[in-house]
Amino acid sequence: MIVYGIDPGLSGAIARFDLTEGFLEIHDMPIMEVNKKKSVSPQLVSDILRQQHAPVYIEKVGAMPGQGVSSMFSFGRSYGVLLGCAAGLQMPTTVITPVEWQRALKCQKGKDGNRQRACELFPAYSQLFARKKDDGRADAALLAYYGALFVESVDYDG
Repeated sequence: MIVYGIDPGLSGAIARFDLTEGFLEIHDMPIMEVNKKKSVSPQLVSDILRQQHAPVYIEKVGAMPGQGVSSMFSFGRSYGVLLGCAAGLQMPTTVITPVEWQRALKCQKGKDGNRQRACELFPAYSQLFARKKDDGRADAALLAYYGALFVESVDYDG
């Protein structure tokens, strides 16, 4: 069973996890900077997802206190790009709240808690989560792991 996990946003990541083989692949969120504005590249996201037709688990995001209108619009655009790429590739997509997957995987509070849990579940890949800024990688890996464990047994090789 292969599953994608996506932590949206410019500092997020896309993880592909094969539960059967225990293989984990992580891509930092592919971004482009044009006119000093960064955005998620739909073409590069599609290239990553096109590697394997599989279920996609995307973290459900919302407005955070203190974020400006411009940054919220940018974040929402990134989220929409990710959902649109998965839909365009006809990949089964599940949007899941952080509370739901973190509780199911017994993650400790905070981003370091997720990095710690990712190291515990993927010890052979722990270097991928070594830095504080690797929290997006950890979240993506954990989302993919959650999806692999809790997805219904359905044939997604369409």
